[in-house]
Amino acid sequence: MRSMQFIAGEWRTGSMDKVLVDRNPFDGSTIAEFNCASVEDLDEAYQAAKRAKSVWDGVNPYAKRAVFERAVRYVEDHTAEIVEIIIDELGGTRLKAYFEIGLVLDMLKEAATFPLRMEGRILPSPIDDKENRVYREPVGVVGVISPFNFPFFLGMKSVAPALGAGNGVVLKPHEDTPIVGGTLIGEIFEAAGLPSGLLNVVITEIPAIGDAFVEHPVPRVISFTGSAAVGRHVAEVAVRNFKKPLLELGGNSALIVLPDADLDLAVDAAVFSRFTHQGQICMAANRVLVHRDVFDEFAERFVAKAASLTVGDPRDEATIVGPLINQRQADNLAALVEQGIDDGARPLLRGEVNGTLFHPTVLTDVTTDMSVMQEELFGPVACLVPFDTEDEAVHIANDTRFGLSGAIHTRDLDHGVELAKRIHTGMIHVNDATIHDETIVPFGGEKQSGLGRLNGDWSLEEFTTLKWISVNRGRRQFPY
Repeated sequence: MRSMQFIAGEWRTGSMDKVLVDRNPFDGSTIAEFNCASVEDLDEAYQAAKRAKSVWDGVNPYAKRAVFERAVRYVEDHTAEIVEIIIDELGGTRLKAYFEIGLVLDMLKEAATFPLRMEGRILPSPIDDKENRVYREPVGVVGVISPFNFPFFLGMKSVAPALGAGNGVVLKPHEDTPIVGGTLIGEIFEAAGLPSGLLNVVITEIPAIGDAFVEHPVPRVISFTGSAAVGRHVAEVAVRNFKKPLLELGGNSALIVLPDADLDLAVDAAVFSRFTHQGQICMAANRVLVHRDVFDEFAERFVAKAASLTVGDPRDEATIVGPLINQRQADNLAALVEQGIDDGARPLLRGEVNGTLFHPTVLTDVTTDMSVMQEELFGPVACLVPFDTEDEAVHIANDTRFGLSGAIHTRDLDHGVELAKRIHTGMIHVNDATIHDETIVPFGGEKQSGLGRLNGDWSLEEFTTLKWISVNRGRRQFPY
């Protein structure tokens, strides 16, 4: 995993003097240092992707598929090394690392089918002897901005389908994860035989390039995964420059436990939904809504299980909760908890905060107007909320500007589905966790959780455009 930019098929140093230091979030040690890419470097990357796209156009779809098959083998052959860098750069546990790699492999296998799915249609016309052909074509070049929490998967989630659909790509990973979210992906596709320059990876900080990544005239689609605040800005700049924004943003998911639920399953699902990867997942269950008839029993079990989770060094195989990505995130989360308690929330479990290690924390006596109920809690903090009626649960679940995921626990599956339809969210699961992703189902949110859908046919739609070409086989009669 080189500490260099991957531009126009070459590994090279960024042209700025400004240095980006990649640190281990657990012990603060330096993993790598990068000279930041400049606006000029970014321009070279976009122009290289544009040139290489014309080469990619001429590659047989079956040969394109073979590139992704080789990428799959590369990841499989290097899994052990990838696990180690996920642990070091993200603070991800070993369990999380293998989970993320599994998602990447599934995504690469799905993207391998895209070159063979660029289908067109022939449609009838009201004009005699006329044929309407509709061709599916790549948009051209896609700009991808990936986040720090699942950077390998969430980077690949856009990069692989965009390439599979025939596009060039420029990838800018988050500053905290330049290797797992950036150069690693470049190395995989370079080893797989992707045409030189088709995929570029630029490592830089936003203050160094401003809005240039989005404003550049070459990309037609900007795929961004990150916070709603930044996503709003990306969308505004993209639309102003007549580009399509594809946004996968934050969440404030609710997991609802009805009185007939299997409490053992519900507790396990809720703990997994809140504390996996330290709660740094957009689909995580920030709010656990429990019917009052079973609230006390559920709360006792939930708190006991949360308190039992091992917090510490992600290299220790026993660790479930590792460090948050940086000290700023830990400080911000601690401030949200303090604000919640000042507002009247009662801690059922008050976890210690040691640097970037944030121990599980559970709050109750919360109301929908509190910041801990309205903000995305990107860390191991859960709000337990009792409710008396399903209408009340639906109201609480929908009282958020987000709408990404959710879950409902009940023994009556059909009733669970009907209740799920009332929750304003892009995804919701009955008797499961809120954290779930599959490569052939539409992934995306409502409200401020994003625009567009990824995975399967939906990724193919997002990264392609349609061209209508009509053919008149006869002699068209005109009115004058």
